[in-house]
Amino acid sequence: MSENTKSNNNQVSNTNSGQDTSVKVNRREFLFGLSASAGTLLLDKKIHFFIPPQQQTETVKALVIGTGFGGAIAALRLARAGVKTVVLERGIRWPITKAGDTFATTMKPDGRSAWLNPMTVTPAPPAQIPVFTGVLEGSDEDGIRVLAGAGVGGGSLVYNGIMIEPPQALFNNIFPQIDYQELTKMHFPTVRRMLNISKIPDDILADSRYTHARVELQQSMKAGFTSLIADSGIDWKIVRKEIKGKRVPSVIIGEGIYGNNSGAKNSVDRNYLAAAEASGMVDVRTLHVVTDISEAGQGYMVNVNIIDTSGKILNQKTFICQYLFLAAGSLNTSKLLVKAREKKTLPSLNDQVGLHWGNNGDGLFVRPTGQNTGAIQAGGIGTVTLDNSNSITPVGIVQVQKPFPDECQCVFNLGTGIPNPKGFFVYNPSTDSVKLTLPQEVNSVVQSAVSTTINAINQKNGLPTGPQMIDGRFTIHPLGGAVLGKACDMVGRLIGYKGLYVVDSSLIPGSVGAATPALTIAALAERAMSRIIAEDKIK
Repeated sequence: MSENTKSNNNQVSNTNSGQDTSVKVNRREFLFGLSASAGTLLLDKKIHFFIPPQQQTETVKALVIGTGFGGAIAALRLARAGVKTVVLERGIRWPITKAGDTFATTMKPDGRSAWLNPMTVTPAPPAQIPVFTGVLEGSDEDGIRVLAGAGVGGGSLVYNGIMIEPPQALFNNIFPQIDYQELTKMHFPTVRRMLNISKIPDDILADSRYTHARVELQQSMKAGFTSLIADSGIDWKIVRKEIKGKRVPSVIIGEGIYGNNSGAKNSVDRNYLAAAEASGMVDVRTLHVVTDISEAGQGYMVNVNIIDTSGKILNQKTFICQYLFLAAGSLNTSKLLVKAREKKTLPSLNDQVGLHWGNNGDGLFVRPTGQNTGAIQAGGIGTVTLDNSNSITPVGIVQVQKPFPDECQCVFNLGTGIPNPKGFFVYNPSTDSVKLTLPQEVNSVVQSAVSTTINAINQKNGLPTGPQMIDGRFTIHPLGGAVLGKACDMVGRLIGYKGLYVVDSSLIPGSVGAATPALTIAALAERAMSRIIAEDKIK
């Protein structure tokens, strides 16, 4: 695909991108996680895609599947090692426009908000939208809904920007074989530098839009818990411009799950991947959906559907590579590997592939505060309450933004913990598909622990206690399926194969240790690539 064609293919016509904060939300509906009905935005029907004739088989040195944290890091490190690399991405590019209308908004979702789905995938209730290669995939698995990013930048497009180092003791319980000090001295700092990670400046924290964060900190500390402001992969200079009206409001109105229109979020397409492409060693192919992986002599064969933005298959192609790096995210990397093992296209994969999956203990809670916290609560910040002495299991509670215009005297809390990673993947030969199953009891322990901590905070502040969970059957932090020391060695090499690697969230068995996982995923990818390139002599 030529650069001109690639550029044309990735343009999305936005005909109604304004943020309407006048829409009212019934408080009862909001408290149960419901948003106001959003109007459907029709994408420009005049967009046409021309896929020029292509060779049906292409041979490359290294192939990376996915452009999220792991894929972008793999691409840059391979480029720096002088290795010609092709990166396959199922979605499109999402360049930030001067008009500030790249992404859909929460109050006005359209086709840009969901990956090939006629309905929005979050928040409830669903709204009908045009089918498009949108930025957020919602997969309804057996027992859980998994949310994952789609597009150049992967999960970094849709995450909140929160970057937390997991507590060392909890991380060591999960990965006793990994030197935590190596992460803190080498890999966490590298990720921090590349993503420009920093804390919210005091002047922005003092703004009325962040009242909710200050209230959360005060009430958590009054209850005797360790509470802090997490670092963020947010450009706070741009947030200041939002506040001053010099950029379209996005972070300050709680946008993030569908992307950030002001350009304040430092997603990996704008740093790691941009540097990789600038090297001239990396070629990113968009709208390429990987369907199968198999052995091919001394390397690997990867079959791909080339689609348009409605999901229609326009062409099919096969890549042959010597080195293959899987970074399609926990759900999709695991499905590709389980499918390959069961179809015996990668028959030497062991029986640990597709096991040890969990959702980081994710559960969404609403906590009453007894005071105004803002009708719309700004994002880009995560106040974190740690309760490592919880009588049930350690938990970390992260406050998340609220983009709905309704003063409810409450905050949203995302509870995280250390679930038993009992999720597993099963291949169905009749449909040639793979399904994830998560037993019902897996999350109940963590959710009970989070409720205990929230009730303790409320009790110490003279606030109501009781059930406050909105949703406990979802995750935005899918982890596992190709775990270190199980399916892979302690670096990311798939056991039974040479030149076949995993560098994404599949490596982690369900939790990083009561913290959001983005920083750990990226650091483990940096660790993996530094060792793989040196020890496997990739050049």
